[in-house]
Amino acid sequence: MDNSSNTIDSLLVFDRLEVGPVKVELKRLTAPYRLVYRGKEETFDLIYNYEEDVFDPFNPLSQNLANMIAAQVALNYGLFCQRMVFRGDFDGIDRRFIMDMAENTAREIYVKKILEPNPFLVGEVARLKSAPVKMSRYLNAQLEFPDSYHLKKTGQAQWQLWSTHRDRHAILSSGGKDSLLTFGLIDEMGFEAYPIFINESGRHWFTAINAYNYFKAKVPHTARVWTNSDRVFAWMLRHMPFIRQDFSRVRSDEYPIRLWTVAVFLFGALPLLRKRKVARLLIGDEFDTSRRASYKGITHYDGLYDQSRYFDNALSRYFLRKGWNINQFSIVRPLSELLIQKMLTQRYPHLQEHQVSCHAAHKEGNRIRPCGRCEKCRRIVGMLKAIDADPTRCGYTEAGIRACLERIVSEGVHQESVGARHLLFMLAQKGLVHLSSANRRKLKPCPEIMKLRFDPERSPIDSIPADLRTSLYGIFLQYADGALQRVGREWKAFAPLASSLLHKPYTFELDTSTRARAQVPSEDESGKGWIWGELTWPEAQKRFQEMDIALLPVGSIEQHGPHLPLDTDAFDAEYLARCVAESCSSPKPLVLPLISYGVSYEHDEFKGT
Repeated sequence: MDNSSNTIDSLLVFDRLEVGPVKVELKRLTAPYRLVYRGKEETFDLIYNYEEDVFDPFNPLSQNLANMIAAQVALNYGLFCQRMVFRGDFDGIDRRFIMDMAENTAREIYVKKILEPNPFLVGEVARLKSAPVKMSRYLNAQLEFPDSYHLKKTGQAQWQLWSTHRDRHAILSSGGKDSLLTFGLIDEMGFEAYPIFINESGRHWFTAINAYNYFKAKVPHTARVWTNSDRVFAWMLRHMPFIRQDFSRVRSDEYPIRLWTVAVFLFGALPLLRKRKVARLLIGDEFDTSRRASYKGITHYDGLYDQSRYFDNALSRYFLRKGWNINQFSIVRPLSELLIQKMLTQRYPHLQEHQVSCHAAHKEGNRIRPCGRCEKCRRIVGMLKAIDADPTRCGYTEAGIRACLERIVSEGVHQESVGARHLLFMLAQKGLVHLSSANRRKLKPCPEIMKLRFDPERSPIDSIPADLRTSLYGIFLQYADGALQRVGREWKAFAPLASSLLHKPYTFELDTSTRARAQVPSEDESGKGWIWGELTWPEAQKRFQEMDIALLPVGSIEQHGPHLPLDTDAFDAEYLARCVAESCSSPKPLVLPLISYGVSYEHDEFKGT
């Protein structure tokens, strides 16, 4: 492959995209998006409206949060701009997050929207798939934060830990099965559930209306945020010469360009979490959304990064570094899409009847109905029929059901391959689809789809807070055909409720309570339980079941002038690692033995280096 960037110069169509400064009001934020290209300049306002007061216009912390909300849409365009300018206060944590996510999104869009088939592309860009370019980075835009470097010290937002409660769970909600099941489970387990709906200004909102109306009438904490982000996306598309201008008329299961979408919604929910002191943000993503793939040597996340566990972890780290005291996760990651549908339908039928998973839903009277023709519709109908459920309960017609079943055979569904095969197997076994004799002989079941799957990377047993695990996995096992654990390349039988990891501390949850600190074991206080090199092997074996975070001190042996010892860096590194561990609540992170080597070529002439 060509290692130069010459073949993707045609993607650089904008001189500058400028975001902000953001205007903050009690219930609203407005952020101008200013686009400069070919000597022209145009502006479109991104808006978020809230149904209650969530901002303090004179508070730097509110302003900083609003800036981060407004920045998310722009992260889709780093591949197409020479410069991206973010106006307003962004601290170092914000800037690092924006840079990392913009870089990742640029690579994902290059692979999934430019190199892979895309019905929206025209002209030279549509031919780039024949000459993929492998580069160290794909973010073409230079990111600039001009105001962050020049703010007066008194005007900067000071770090502050949000006060939140762990029993409060915000659920990023829609009319889909994942968020409906997530609400049902959290509510049943006795926790406070806060359904938060993000209302885009276009027809995308149709899929959520049935569920929103139900929750608004039944659940006190239900909230809705209105945003015109979809109009900003469309405005950007109209300025891209390589996107066909009738894009709104093209029937497709995917967006023309954008892949950084979930963050546009979840950042919009954060002011409500702050006001209501919610500690946990739940995203409804199943097992198959955490993927790593490669396209002709270019590694990527298959366009699903913002639905992956890697995304959850990245956001949780960012929230904690900011002091926002929120952790983000999905409780349905061990489940396949089919198992989620089964559980929702059989355990919470009162929620499932409000499910709308459709690319072209429409309104009939006071209800939203699925189209019965798109890929999502045939997937939902297929799963409901496979588990002997009635698709008419959530709005499908008999004619639509027949059409969906026929098209499953001819066009397939966009599921993980084993899930699609098992769905077809189940439908064929029930005589609901007709296959040729040859295809029927080739068809084999994939029984792991109906089991809980605990993968050390995609869905580890400890990827959710410890206080949820026992009840949650107990419910799951009532509907699954057992559980499996990934060991190497194989799935092996697994008993999650008997696992030693069931009560392992959750990585992303701060414990600032005095009670928790008072329960620290005496060996922790004395330093005997967390200094790696001082443990016996049985002590280490026990300790590794409690804690999987370790601090590795690294410091050079090099000159520090005639007045300091050679091990100054090494001493400082080890001392700081021990101090950090000692300051943590139990269980404390482990401190690994010091590595007293570094890169010190510039000190070669000084003896002892």
